[in-house]
Amino acid sequence: MVLLWIIGATFLVSLLSLIGVVTISLKEKILNKILIGMVALAAGALLGGGLLHLLPEALEEMAVTDVFLWFIGGFCIFFILEKVLWHHCHKGGKCDVHEFTYVNLIGDGVHNFIDGLLIAAAFLVNIPLGLVTTLAIIFHEIPQEIGDFGVLVYGGFKKRKALIFNFLSALTAIVGALVGFALSGYMGGFVKALLPITAGGFLYIASADLIPELHKEVSTKKSVLSFIIFLIGIDIMWMLTLFG
Repeated sequence: MVLLWIIGATFLVSLLSLIGVVTISLKEKILNKILIGMVALAAGALLGGGLLHLLPEALEEMAVTDVFLWFIGGFCIFFILEKVLWHHCHKGGKCDVHEFTYVNLIGDGVHNFIDGLLIAAAFLVNIPLGLVTTLAIIFHEIPQEIGDFGVLVYGGFKKRKALIFNFLSALTAIVGALVGFALSGYMGGFVKALLPITAGGFLYIASADLIPELHKEVSTKKSVLSFIIFLIGIDIMWMLTLFG
């Protein structure tokens, strides 16, 4: 039963890689307005999911010092992964676009594999925690997958090819989930450690990647709206604690 939840959740997350097809018909100005709201929601959901669900659950399973050491470790792991693997090109930056498209696919595949491990670990603790973790990852993946699709098209991929390759990269989440489930009986301590590691990763993504994007908004009105959406993301995670 738990395995079906894990496979279903990771397959749903993988399907988000096809969201780029929705953006094909959207004008860039409209897409940018929608995207900033998604970024704000993702940032709030990641913070709420990490601090209101994963850390409290980890504190019930492990010693306090161990939890926060793994939490810091998770933060550092995601810092290193992004620095070494993703090499995201920000507006105004220069990079070898064609090389970056493949590096981005590899990095995204590793990222999705880790997401699968994390989802499996959360469901192995209990189903409500698995659902919360999946939801937090979904909120993060939507804007990221839109961005990844844009990167591939900009790097020279045809739109159909970009969708296919992005989807194949996303399927590594299912592989990660199956690996996590299969090895759970042999590394129970590590599965527990994935909870604070995930929380640290969520905090890193929210604080280092997403919130800085919100600070780029110069309009006071749009900034206030983004902050409200950010709080909604946190509130969604808080309300889900009722099901924990």
